[in-house]
Amino acid sequence: MIQFKRLDHILISIPKGKITEARAFYNEILGLEEIPGQHPGGAIWFRLADIQLHVREEAGGNFSKRHPAFEITNLDEAKMELAAKGIDISYSSEIEDRQRFFFRDPFGNRFELLQFID
Repeated sequence: MIQFKRLDHILISIPKGKITEARAFYNEILGLEEIPGQHPGGAIWFRLADIQLHVREEAGGNFSKRHPAFEITNLDEAKMELAAKGIDISYSSEIEDRQRFFFRDPFGNRFELLQFID
């Protein structure tokens, strides 16, 4: 079984060319602290209580990259279990200090499972 620990982050999409507006809204209007760095896909990251909000430009379409990311304690076992059940596993860019993979449910919703590296 997958051993879920907590919700780590949520990635939401914004239209292309709207990063400046998004930064102003989430930082200045909502008061979220931006997490500095060069993040995958040009995303901007914010602290939101004990999780992160990732904001990324996306053209749209049927297979959005929007997703919740769950921290788990047994990433390799989870990957094998899902693959054994016929679930397609996909990967994305690497993020420092964590390993991760993605899958979609039968309805096209994208999920990320991740585990921090000690």
